[in-house]
Amino acid sequence: MLKNIKMKKSFNEIINQDIPVLIDFTADWCGPCKSMAPILKQLKSELKDAISIIKINVDANKTLAAKYQVQGVPTFIIFKQGKQIWRQSGMQSISQLKKAIAS
Repeated sequence: MLKNIKMKKSFNEIINQDIPVLIDFTADWCGPCKSMAPILKQLKSELKDAISIIKINVDANKTLAAKYQVQGVPTFIIFKQGKQIWRQSGMQSISQLKKAIAS
């Protein structure tokens, strides 16, 4: 369900899906990132196949984190058909995430 990205597909292929793609830029050492895990799991269980949620470890994917100017973790970016439609850093509630996905 929620998994760390295994660059089997290119990042562009991942974000160019027809459904919204929530990218979670995270780090193993980040407490708030760990606190977001159950929220993201609940979001996925509620929205099912209407969303794709991808976790990207900034320490293992420095180039990608730099490309998207991730300054702190967690940082969330929602893409629809390859276009960034929302971005926010820090803890997010499930209602904030749902609202962003629906926009």
